[in-house]
Amino acid sequence: MKIDISENYLAVYEALASSVRIQMIQLLAEQPMNIKELAEALQLSSAIMTMHVKKLEKSGIIRTEMVPGKGAAKKVCTLNVTHIEISFPPKKTGLTEYHQTEVSIGHYTDFDITPTCGICTRDKIIGEFDDPRYFLEPDRVNAKILWFGQGFIEYKIPNYLLSSERPEALEISMEIASEAPSTNNNWPSDITFFLNGVRLGMWTSPGDYGGNKGKLNPDWWSSDINQYGLLKKLNISKHGTFMDGVKLSDVTLDQVEIRLKQWTFRIAVSDDAEHIGGLTLFGSGFGNYDQDIVFKLRYSKVSSPND
Repeated sequence: MKIDISENYLAVYEALASSVRIQMIQLLAEQPMNIKELAEALQLSSAIMTMHVKKLEKSGIIRTEMVPGKGAAKKVCTLNVTHIEISFPPKKTGLTEYHQTEVSIGHYTDFDITPTCGICTRDKIIGEFDDPRYFLEPDRVNAKILWFGQGFIEYKIPNYLLSSERPEALEISMEIASEAPSTNNNWPSDITFFLNGVRLGMWTSPGDYGGNKGKLNPDWWSSDINQYGLLKKLNISKHGTFMDGVKLSDVTLDQVEIRLKQWTFRIAVSDDAEHIGGLTLFGSGFGNYDQDIVFKLRYSKVSSPND
């Protein structure tokens, strides 16, 4: 679940502002339970438990369904999310202008991968699973999800920066996860990022997520394979390279030659990594975030190209 600091998500904050409801979430993380079972576990009446269930259901944190039981139907509660991401208002940096380019998952310009692997559009699987040759199919430009066990995928991005504009920070955001046989929420993978041939740093993906269906996945997408990833944001500035605010390296914009007319962005799972757990990229129409790979270059105006 992705939320922000606004009144639109008051129901979520209210649902979490209770020690009882926190305990309910912990219980439901282990298994679905009906209202009577929750009430007994927390030593509360069914009437009070029903009130707590309604608050969690309204927030979208849990879902309920009526299931036939002995004598009468029972309302069974199931945890509906695995994590909640809160976006805070952006800091007032004075940098209100930027160039933004969104690159489709299938618009890679180079790759070298090993199975397990696969590539799909919103409508179909391209070729067959676990055969890297299908990454060269003409239809791959329409791909909205791809995955591989080891190797790299590379993209080229146009740079629209003008001589009268001073680059301040480049943000690269994408929905990404590991790649396990079937799915495995505990499947670490060391994923390394490169820009213009310069190693930006490495981030360890926690797993290849399943269990809950990705919000945007088409109906035909099987529930026993990759469902969604994490929305990760790389940020490169004069202070170094960061992933979601955590420093990955001292590499700065100057070191990646940010004024090149086109950039080359590579995402890799190297053969010398400690955790070789593969890589899955989700584009618009798959996973939980309706976007492809987004490049946002913030800049400030200068009075002359020499400033």
